[in-house]
Amino acid sequence: MQNFFTIIGGMGTAATESYLRLLNQRTHARKDQDYLNYILVNHATIPDRTSYILDHHQPSFYPPLLEDIKQQSLLHPSFMVIICNTAHYFYQDLQAATTVPILHMPRTAIATLKKKYPQVHRVGLIATQGTLADGIYEAELQQSGYDYTLGDAQLQSDVMTLIYDNIKRSGKVDAQLYYQILKRMTHEFGAQAVILGCTELSLAQEKAFNHPYRVIDAQSIIVDQSIELALKARAGRPLVIEKGLAQ
Repeated sequence: MQNFFTIIGGMGTAATESYLRLLNQRTHARKDQDYLNYILVNHATIPDRTSYILDHHQPSFYPPLLEDIKQQSLLHPSFMVIICNTAHYFYQDLQAATTVPILHMPRTAIATLKKKYPQVHRVGLIATQGTLADGIYEAELQQSGYDYTLGDAQLQSDVMTLIYDNIKRSGKVDAQLYYQILKRMTHEFGAQAVILGCTELSLAQEKAFNHPYRVIDAQSIIVDQSIELALKARAGRPLVIEKGLAQ
């Protein structure tokens, strides 16, 4: 197969399914051959990312993720996308291990925030405790000059309940809990837009979209970038991807 890209998923599988669903829905196809060429690596047994980031005595997710990157690199995909925000903790090391460009989901989300909502200066960030602890999004927000809020302990507890207890454990989206999180971020903490820094939250957005709040959905954004780059590769056009961003 030529002109394909690789999806490193399984972190978790429901969130990866959401990415694929959006990818296929947004691809303008009238016949089988119009869909995109890609390989899905649904590596569901990769250790929990948050557990390791919060406690380095827990199994590391880096070795199996590195193995996936190296294996897929042998096939020479046009680019790779990792469907897990928290896994970007090791982004620099993973990119250094391959010449294949790896898209940077958090960086792409912040770049889209700038373009879509140029008037926004204060944003809310909701994500796993691991993503908050590794500072991936916070570093990008600070570098871009944004004022941001993480809410409070109760809001973070609600976010973890939504991600782990509802979506990962039961496969269900608690729409009311999701709405409440967005409402508090907006009205209590003054967020003019809320970044969904976890792919499970992107699934919640997909399933419970009917709300008035302004969100930056990192997974939805990376879906659009994947389609754009995949179509360029199919057309034989050069791909310019610097620092994980399509230029």
